[in-house]
Amino acid sequence: MFSTCLENVRARTPLVHSITNYVTVNDVANILLACGGSPIMSDDIGEVEEIASICGGVNINIGTLSQRTILAMFAAGKRANALSRPVLLDPVGAGASALRTRTAQKLTEEVRFTAIRGNISEIKALVAGGGSTKGVDADVADTVTEESLDEAVAFAKAAAVRYGAIMAITGAIDLVADAGTCYVIRNGRAEMGRITGTGCQLSGLLTAYLVANPGGALEAAAAAVTAMGLAGELGWGNMAPTDGNATYRNRIIDAIYRMDGAALEGGARYEVR
Repeated sequence: MFSTCLENVRARTPLVHSITNYVTVNDVANILLACGGSPIMSDDIGEVEEIASICGGVNINIGTLSQRTILAMFAAGKRANALSRPVLLDPVGAGASALRTRTAQKLTEEVRFTAIRGNISEIKALVAGGGSTKGVDADVADTVTEESLDEAVAFAKAAAVRYGAIMAITGAIDLVADAGTCYVIRNGRAEMGRITGTGCQLSGLLTAYLVANPGGALEAAAAAVTAMGLAGELGWGNMAPTDGNATYRNRIIDAIYRMDGAALEGGARYEVR
């Protein structure tokens, strides 16, 4: 199943419009190219509706908000909605400031999202209107563990109902859920948290998978999350003793580039609840 999702991305070369943050924009573009997609990075209000119209889907990331880009996010999201194309929200740092939290909430009120991807603190802040997000990282108190897994799965499904979207909650254990089903994914490496932007990259990757797999949003999202975690494992396995986090970032992108359906199926570690 996951192999088909990956192969569809390779075959269909989905064109993804990303309004993402300036810290990771290059990495998002490169992960899209690595997976077989094609990136367009545009955040000017003068063109985002036109760009959204020619793309298969829109990836909205609030990591470096400004009043200028906020307007562009709403315009691009609404244009993609009008054309019935997938839209993803990455509420980076929701809970860290009132502006981020309000913007993410208002986006969910005015734009229909196919998927929402964030860490558990960001998603809780989005739902509750506030929180204890530590910058763009999850608060330690919100970590999904084996002990809290049942509660976290129920939360993910409830959030999916609330927003009418696939919820991709990423961390040590990843959860990808709709109203009735949750993929519990255990791929990945703790070292991925030492690289700025792996979450942003995943949001771009996930958007490409959604575009390339119409009618199978839940499975496509789960496949993308699994692929990113597996890339973290494969990339770490290729590290030399003198390598550091800058090299690791490139190893992850290379692993996505080289990954095929058989590797994804063979390396996937998940259960369905």
